[in-house]
Amino acid sequence: MRRLRAAMLWRVPRPGTLRGRLALLALLATAVWVALLTGAFNLVLTARLGEEANGLLRTRAAAVAATLETGPDGNIVVHEPPDDHALDTGIWIYQGSRAIERPTAPKLLQQQADQLAGERRVFAETTEPYAARLYALPVLALPDHGRQVGTVIASVGLDPYRSVARATLAGSAVLGLLLLGVVYLVTRAIVGRALRPVAEMSAQAARWSERATTERFGVAGRPDELGSLAANLDELLDRLAAVLRHEQQQSAELSHELRTPLARIVAETDWLTARHRDAAGQRASHAAIASAAATMQQICETLLSEARTRSEPVPGRCALLDVAHDLARRSAEEHPRAPAVVVRGTAVTAGVASTVAERILTPLLDNARRYAEQAITIECAQVPGGVEVAVTDDGPGVPADIGPAVFEPGRRADPADGHDGAGLGLALARRLTRAAGGDILLAAQAKGARFVVRLPAG
Repeated sequence: MRRLRAAMLWRVPRPGTLRGRLALLALLATAVWVALLTGAFNLVLTARLGEEANGLLRTRAAAVAATLETGPDGNIVVHEPPDDHALDTGIWIYQGSRAIERPTAPKLLQQQADQLAGERRVFAETTEPYAARLYALPVLALPDHGRQVGTVIASVGLDPYRSVARATLAGSAVLGLLLLGVVYLVTRAIVGRALRPVAEMSAQAARWSERATTERFGVAGRPDELGSLAANLDELLDRLAAVLRHEQQQSAELSHELRTPLARIVAETDWLTARHRDAAGQRASHAAIASAAATMQQICETLLSEARTRSEPVPGRCALLDVAHDLARRSAEEHPRAPAVVVRGTAVTAGVASTVAERILTPLLDNARRYAEQAITIECAQVPGGVEVAVTDDGPGVPADIGPAVFEPGRRADPADGHDGAGLGLALARRLTRAAGGDILLAAQAKGARFVVRLPAG
């Protein structure tokens, strides 16, 4: 029973699979064509058999008419040949409407022949109980060929012709069924062979999903369609791998950047609970904890904002000069001992939200304030295809051995400079800028560092 069930499952197409659907589609198309061809063939065959029956009737009627002679008075004289049995079968000869010769035939056929007496080249058929076709050939008088004096009627049974037509229809139906079976088997084999590489690719993907891998399908040795599919899948896997690396890197950066303020909060908390402190000491600890918490909040907002905006351009627009003035004012309030921030340039509009522009420029200002000696400058300008904001300081600048690598996460120009950052500010600023459709470059300068931010125009 199991073998029989397996054999049935093998033979019957399963519509739920692509292989089954293609096999059913091929069967349907073949069935339509077989039905059309079979119907057309049988119609042609029926018409041909009808023409043969008509030709036979004309020949027999003409042969009988050749044995007739009409006198001057219009009487018909029958000159019977020595062996007229073949001619007499199914033949009526009428003088006007009177039958001169009448064969033995069913009553219905006799009545049909009587009705055709006097007709000119007319075909007629009877159905039950005896299917036959009749043909009326006029007999003309010799002196005047335009006057009909009699009629020769020939008949032929249609049962042999119909039997041939039925046998042919049955044979064509059987042949069509055999053709459908052959088409199904051939289609199943061809489709199975064509889909075998797809099944292999699916098995490979299933194995690769169990573990992280850098393997790819590749296009070598594949048909054009599967090569295109493999290339698209490889591109998708590359993108997924890039997203995964980005998420892992972001998690590492987040934990690394949060480690310093979190450690400061833990230390201040332990210091408060370990021993009693006076009011001034408690206020200082509370301020340190609040400052560390604010730093953690800013780090989280920056990283999460970068994650939200890295996949598509950031909507919104802002006046860059106003954003720069606001950052300069806050820098003066929060860092009174740092060099003043001077804002220059023309009023330009960037195609990013003001909050995004602030998160882009804040790490650049922090970096400039950390290394500047006397001056920090923000310059806004309109350029072809967008706007630019340059943040410049007069500090020692970026070492030549670092250069553009300063944008790499965790890279610091001077790890021993004593500040509590983790080297993520410039990297985050560049990510936010590129997510907004722009970029950040390190411009060459004789003294200090100059970072140029290019953003789309608003």
